[in-house]
Amino acid sequence: MIKISIIIPVLNEVNTIPKLLEHLTQNISNPKTTELIFVDGGSDDDTLKLLKNTQNIHVFNSEKGRAKQMNLGARKAQGEILYFLHADSLPPKNFDHLILNEVSKGNKAGCFKMKFDSNHFWLKLAGWLTQLPFPACRGGDQSLFVTKTLFNDVGGYDETFFIYEDNDLIRKLYKRKSFVVINKWLITSARTYRSHGVWKLQYYYAVIHLKKFFGASAMHLNEYYKKHVLQS
Repeated sequence: MIKISIIIPVLNEVNTIPKLLEHLTQNISNPKTTELIFVDGGSDDDTLKLLKNTQNIHVFNSEKGRAKQMNLGARKAQGEILYFLHADSLPPKNFDHLILNEVSKGNKAGCFKMKFDSNHFWLKLAGWLTQLPFPACRGGDQSLFVTKTLFNDVGGYDETFFIYEDNDLIRKLYKRKSFVVINKWLITSARTYRSHGVWKLQYYYAVIHLKKFFGASAMHLNEYYKKHVLQS
């Protein structure tokens, strides 16, 4: 019986997927109770070819946008628990067992604390802060587990968001007072910081959070992100 559905949205990740698949194979404690779902958002590299040639995974096509991709993955999932994971994030050993243990204790949603694969002092600080229990310290790179029942109850991801979709959902989950940060480290890539520059990208992210705090619409956040991050 499938207990956990691991849902990974991808877009042009042909160079990332082999490392991720190897890591998951080595760190899942019980493959018989997990399923692996990749949702492609329109890759124009060999991502789909690679995935379709890989055994024991499910591959679905979606419109571009992580919120749309993850919602589609959730609809296709057979598991009682959904585990949303970015393609460049590597969860800790026996992560599936750790998640099941938390759910058995009544924690219906949560994540892992996170480290970047970088020695930059700001990114090390940002990673350290993810072990704190506050919504402001959360983000999609930490991954997210949630029972399928609760995910559906809060309406899943808001597909109007192209950026900030993880934060929006996590805040909804915090309001249900069942969110936990598992005390194990997940490692995520700092590749976006490397390509843009740490301070420049951090500035853009800070502006996005401030705009949302002061009531900016999803469309406005999307336009800002596309202009300053995707096109820079």
